[in-house]
Amino acid sequence: MKCGKQRFAGERLHVGWRCCIVRYRARHLVQCPLPHSNPGNVEAWVRRNGNLALVIQPGWDSEENRSLGYPYGVLPRLLLFWIVTEAVRTKNRRLELGHSLSGFMRELGLIPSSAGAGKRSDAKRLREQMRRLFRCRISFDAVIKEPYRHGERFRNMDVAPDGELWWDPKQPEQGTLWGSWVELGEKFYEALIASPVPLDVRALRALKRSPLALDLYAWAAFKVWVVSQKNAPLFIPWKGLMEQLGLMEQLGGNYDPKRIDNFKGKVKTTFRKVSAVFSDGLRLEWNRKGLTFLPGTKLAVAPKKN
Repeated sequence: MKCGKQRFAGERLHVGWRCCIVRYRARHLVQCPLPHSNPGNVEAWVRRNGNLALVIQPGWDSEENRSLGYPYGVLPRLLLFWIVTEAVRTKNRRLELGHSLSGFMRELGLIPSSAGAGKRSDAKRLREQMRRLFRCRISFDAVIKEPYRHGERFRNMDVAPDGELWWDPKQPEQGTLWGSWVELGEKFYEALIASPVPLDVRALRALKRSPLALDLYAWAAFKVWVVSQKNAPLFIPWKGLMEQLGLMEQLGGNYDPKRIDNFKGKVKTTFRKVSAVFSDGLRLEWNRKGLTFLPGTKLAVAPKKN
């Protein structure tokens, strides 16, 4: 993959001999990602990974007196890559979104020419997903079970308690007198910048049509780093991966062998695409119980040289 010419807020590093522009993803959101599809009209959405749970509650539209709905799909993932990167780069909770929607779309790697006024235009869908993401509340919960005591840890966070959005999605090229901005909640900001996972922006561009591919890429990048630190194989059971991707909730907690076979096929197909964006591919082993990350895969982004 060659370096793109578009400007992205991020740090320039090197993967092997090739130039790389880095984006980041929060580690908690790698382990428990956002919904792939619209959860619908439910009070709260929960995704579990072992003893860790991500809980999302939607914001409220005071003008129409209804729930704003949940952030889901590709667009809020691209937004979060940008948000975490900007938070890491600027070390500031207040993030400037710019003066035009088309400019911000370029920052996310989207094509402004698709920013028409139609119902399914990128501009309209991005604006809607921005409102959903910035106005929702996210909680990270952890259940702790020790031999002599049980407990729980929790962190409830407003994503962006303050902000201004001034873009007109019907005229995305038109600038505004005031720039749009959001100020991240303090706890949410702290969670984002705590050991973020570095990712190659070219890989995100290549995989941006699939929320599953984006999630598996970020997750694989994190697991490859874990394996490199321990220099030992890391086994992931199918059930654990299903729980992380939210499939167990869709099945009502039932471990249906037929659905699992379908899931395995989909994951293997997507992993072939994910493996292609690593410089030398992913070193994996598959069997009927799960998959194993093997030592030797190059990191998604090489560490900076001193």
